[in-house]
Amino acid sequence: MTEKEFRTESDTLGPVKIPADALWGPQTQRSQNNFPTGPRIPVGIIRALLNIKAAAAKANMAAEKESTEKGNAIIEAISQLLAMPNEKLHTYFPLHVYQTGSGTQTNMNVNEVVANLANKNHPGLNVLPNDDVNMGQSSNDTFPTAMNLVAVEAVDNLEQAVKHLIDELIVKQDQYWTTVKVGRTHLQDAVPLTFGQEISGYISALNHDLSYLKELKPTLYELPIGGTAVGTGLNAADGMAEKIAEILSKEYDHDFRVDTNKFFGLANHSGLDVVHGAIKTLAADAFKIAQDIRFLGSGPRAGLGELNLPANEPGSSIMPGKVNPTQAEAVTMAATRVFGNDTTITMAASQGNFEMNVFKPVMIEAFLESADILAGTLTKFADLMIHGMTVNKERMQADVDNSLMTVTALSPHIGYHAAAKIAQDAAANNTTLKEAAIKSGKVTEAEYNEWMKPLEMTNALHQKPIDD
Repeated sequence: MTEKEFRTESDTLGPVKIPADALWGPQTQRSQNNFPTGPRIPVGIIRALLNIKAAAAKANMAAEKESTEKGNAIIEAISQLLAMPNEKLHTYFPLHVYQTGSGTQTNMNVNEVVANLANKNHPGLNVLPNDDVNMGQSSNDTFPTAMNLVAVEAVDNLEQAVKHLIDELIVKQDQYWTTVKVGRTHLQDAVPLTFGQEISGYISALNHDLSYLKELKPTLYELPIGGTAVGTGLNAADGMAEKIAEILSKEYDHDFRVDTNKFFGLANHSGLDVVHGAIKTLAADAFKIAQDIRFLGSGPRAGLGELNLPANEPGSSIMPGKVNPTQAEAVTMAATRVFGNDTTITMAASQGNFEMNVFKPVMIEAFLESADILAGTLTKFADLMIHGMTVNKERMQADVDNSLMTVTALSPHIGYHAAAKIAQDAAANNTTLKEAAIKSGKVTEAEYNEWMKPLEMTNALHQKPIDD
């Protein structure tokens, strides 16, 4: 840029050169110069801070701390910004996650942009970033309040993705409730179950994960707004926090509250930590489900081959016709990122030194990434893998017929040790279980046919799915 493309503004540290057409001010520019590394501050945080500033302007006008002219100008500017698509909005908020740990520079970025836009709309009004837009607030209480707002939104979105996956799995559970297959424990053959029963376990795991999220999410409804700098509420008008919570509750359709300990709210982020723990648990269960599906679909001729998986794209750049379980791979990769993010959040949450935690931006960025990548990969996993997945009944039946562990059905009639000897003989001589059983003299062919009924062994005909 040439000199003419800059303007000079001053803050408490002195003059700063800023791009002439930028809506931000000197504190934003200093941060942009000093902290150019890492991902951008999530746009959801920007939108949350804007909503907080609008609510604060209304509260301050109601308390007669802010003039009607300035308060309405602030609200008008914020409305303009909130109406912008994310791509456009982000051009006014260029700062990165790796900045001050309180999020102060992003809070000031919002203050400066709102003030400059308000003054652009109303020349001569002189709306100030600190004195007007940030009135009765501190970065120390606005930023963590924004963190909770966007975390709740992210969990809402994740819950919908999990419900969608459950719905697709229920279809397969009902479709294959009586389709018998070999069970496996310790990666070894076990007694039979049905594929529908196996899927019911997946559904139950996901329903449990949903319940954990729903039970823990209300801890995010506790907003630290009103604590200002260290939790004492210095410079905040009476009733300001309650008014902000009332407005935000309507905006986000959740019952946010501020009758909480502000010293806790500024220095601890236990709510984010514990809710992300539930997200991590969901990731672990999702990993297990995706792993099972891709192993059961391995092959088609040299693997387990129990499932036919949809072909969504070519699987190899060199092997023609190859199909890979890519949607399962995406879920498992997302899960590993969530596991790493949980460590980041746990460490960050432990760093509430004295009256404030200074790991706020990285904590919320990790939280939002976890929720976003799980929601996205689980949705596509449901649509592009589970929806089109079918079973290879012939392969399942052949494995059941060849299984040695169905010998368990004989145990009540001839005893554990006699049944074990039959299985061992069949394995050693490479014969069928039936041949070994009849050869043992412990079982007649008629008795074997009467006792060896794999579907009855599963109890599927006498059970209904238990999903919770």
